[in-house]
Amino acid sequence: MTTMTQSIPVEHRQLFIDGEWVDSLSGQRVGVENPATEEIIAEVSYGSREDCRRAIEAAAEAMKSWMRLTPYDRARVLKRTAELMRQRADELARTMTLEQGKPVAEAKAEVLHSADTFEWFAEEGKRAYGQVIPPSNPQKRHLTIKHPVGVVGAIGPWNFPITLQARKIAPALAAGCTIVCKPATQTPLSLIGVFECLIEAGLPKGVANLVIGPAEEIADEFLKHPAVRKISFTGSTEVGKKLMRGAADQLKRLSLELGGHAPFIVFPDADPEVVAKAAVIGKFRNNGQVCISPSRFYVHRDIERKFTEAAVAEAQKLKLGNGLEEGVQVGPMFERKALENTLALIDDARRKGAEILTGGKRSDKFPRGYFFEPTVLTHLSPDCQILKEEPFAPVMPILDFSKLDEVIAAANNTRYGLAAYVFTNDITVMWRMAEGLEAGIIGINDPVPATPQCPFGGMKESGLGRELAHEGLEAYLETKYISLALRG
Repeated sequence: MTTMTQSIPVEHRQLFIDGEWVDSLSGQRVGVENPATEEIIAEVSYGSREDCRRAIEAAAEAMKSWMRLTPYDRARVLKRTAELMRQRADELARTMTLEQGKPVAEAKAEVLHSADTFEWFAEEGKRAYGQVIPPSNPQKRHLTIKHPVGVVGAIGPWNFPITLQARKIAPALAAGCTIVCKPATQTPLSLIGVFECLIEAGLPKGVANLVIGPAEEIADEFLKHPAVRKISFTGSTEVGKKLMRGAADQLKRLSLELGGHAPFIVFPDADPEVVAKAAVIGKFRNNGQVCISPSRFYVHRDIERKFTEAAVAEAQKLKLGNGLEEGVQVGPMFERKALENTLALIDDARRKGAEILTGGKRSDKFPRGYFFEPTVLTHLSPDCQILKEEPFAPVMPILDFSKLDEVIAAANNTRYGLAAYVFTNDITVMWRMAEGLEAGIIGINDPVPATPQCPFGGMKESGLGRELAHEGLEAYLETKYISLALRG
């Protein structure tokens, strides 16, 4: 992040508070860097606790009228937002690639997936049903109704700057909540584009607000301000734990989508070459900078050699480059620190005996930018750092196994439990793995399982609650129980 004290000749974008684009109270700005060129492509206003407080108060005021609208009225705003996002998909995708680095085709897929999320929750908001409960006393009637939880503080990361905020904005607004969004400082521009769609779609002032600023300060204001009734966070497990501790004082509701370390398990009846292609696509999508990215590849010994040879060949075919260029499949890593962390993981594995089959270093084909060669490793020691902590890197470690129970135990031997992947044609094995793996999302012969109508979230230290699906709407609703006593 580059802090700026004076204007530079690049585009300047502002905060969005109470229906207006505004500078931060301090006037401070930060630069947004293109990871492919290391150039500053824009500057954005950089807010503070005071700016966040203004946004929270605007959201609290707007909630009074927004929650009284019918779900159908709120749905019209969300559906129109989805339409506008689709119309502007190319523009939004280009902006995302410039600030985040992923290939523009991946960026466009993210935009379209996010538009689907807005549309899906526009409809699901109409189904926030209560229920009538049969009484045990003939003189009573029991029922439940739904009530929006309140102002939401939404904190999203840099790796999917639109999708991971859409999963918060869409259900919150559909439920009748208002929201204050805090994007990653490094990638605010594409979310600003989504806010422009919301505004054009008829969003009333104060209903959704956007504040760019220091993460800890903004999060602390979310925790301390009594008007904020819920915080939705996507990011690291360590920060999620801090939010849990901070939320205790006011018993704030939390949704936490945290780290992962997904096993990718290949059984001997699967075609090793076909699965290797799926594995490489899944692993190197967004440079492995994906919370559900496969991180440990367990391949049955009977097919390990064929799988490994095919995976290396596929990894070597990947076109590395600026995400705006045609045919590029892997862009730069997100920032210098991410690249340095990847180098440290490789060095640690190498010192402990791992063999690098391809990649393993920063690309020397580019004079600037954070480009790292897609990497495949084998012969890893169990104490390698890459097998213990979430790697978030374009590195594919391959291990072998021989027994089903053995691989289940190895896959579950982590504090994380977000996603897992299994490739087999045996229905019995499918069920054994589905029931035995400790993960909230299990893709069986499916390397890309996320979709708006299905729940997304993890077990163990990978989070609390679920986003998307019906559960994603319920996360923003309270249940009120009403008991009526009838006159005799």
